[in-house]
Amino acid sequence: MTDYNAPNNVNELEIVNTYDLRDAAEEVIPHGGYHYITGGAGDEFTLERNDSAFRQKGIVPRVAQNVEFPDTSTKIFEHEIKVPFIMAPIAAHGLAHETKEAGTARGIREFGGTIMSISAYSGATFEEIQEGLQDTPRWFQIYMSKDDEFNKNILDEAKSDGATAIILTADSTVSGNRDRDDKNKFVYPFGMPIVSRYLTGDGKNMSLNNIYAQSKQKISLDDIRFIKEYTGLPVFLKGVQSPDDALAGIGAGADGIWVSNHGGRQLDGAPGSFEVLESIAKAVNKRVPIVFDSGIRRGEHMFKALASGADIVAIGRPALWGLGLGGWKGVQSVFEYFEKDLKRVMQLAGTQTIEDVKNAKLIDLK
Repeated sequence: MTDYNAPNNVNELEIVNTYDLRDAAEEVIPHGGYHYITGGAGDEFTLERNDSAFRQKGIVPRVAQNVEFPDTSTKIFEHEIKVPFIMAPIAAHGLAHETKEAGTARGIREFGGTIMSISAYSGATFEEIQEGLQDTPRWFQIYMSKDDEFNKNILDEAKSDGATAIILTADSTVSGNRDRDDKNKFVYPFGMPIVSRYLTGDGKNMSLNNIYAQSKQKISLDDIRFIKEYTGLPVFLKGVQSPDDALAGIGAGADGIWVSNHGGRQLDGAPGSFEVLESIAKAVNKRVPIVFDSGIRRGEHMFKALASGADIVAIGRPALWGLGLGGWKGVQSVFEYFEKDLKRVMQLAGTQTIEDVKNAKLIDLK
């Protein structure tokens, strides 16, 4: 991994679908990095369920609904955004492209009207990401240190950088059994400047297992309270797959619930993220917004997630595949693809607005 040569080209992409995008990305992203980005845990059962679960529900199309030029705009907290999807927090964008998170940030900015989630495991500094984002809204995802003074320092930096919400990832206290990474003997080819203050080393040439081992394992509801009281910002509890955990999180002060199984990268054998969304949404009962990720690949997936109780969906791997294939312009192309695809689905389903999508009927498919 010492001679890691990520792509550096910048070009627009013609995207037919994100499955083809994934296959094309394998040709340009170095082997270890590609499989880190694309792979899941264990036998990848849960990774596959994230995709196949969407086939269990069908959209009931409505006709003669007076729909033209569907409106995808919506609101989350104080942010008016033009689409109901944002950038998910993902580590180490530099595995896909030399520009790292700064490239993704510029692609998000050029697309406009959405939010970037910044991972604490970023390979770029806040300053580098800011150069790409400029005035684009951003949220910050924290992997907590065992030392709360370090946590305070990181949260101070995130807030100073302009974060308007904090995402507490609670499903990654240890690494899932990433078989692909083990076979490839994968280690990060660059450092992680945001969390380097609490690592032995800066993250370079370290495995994910090693990095997780140095972060806090005993995540509790008190961490929600700590982050909220210290920052004064809204806090998402991310990695929720159980209605009970959603309710407990809200009881502890969580301002949002993030339904996710970490893209099938943590506990293999867990259900697909979409399979648990509806029950969690019913339990939450609109008390706080719900963000959904894990498995979003088409406009139909977005539509079904919104119709099942999500307020916002988050894009993960497709953005990094686009980054690898086209730099910031590739990221912009991915977001434009999803905007166009969602509008197509909305038109064919007979839904004019995102509120209409949320009220749309899905049926169980045999």
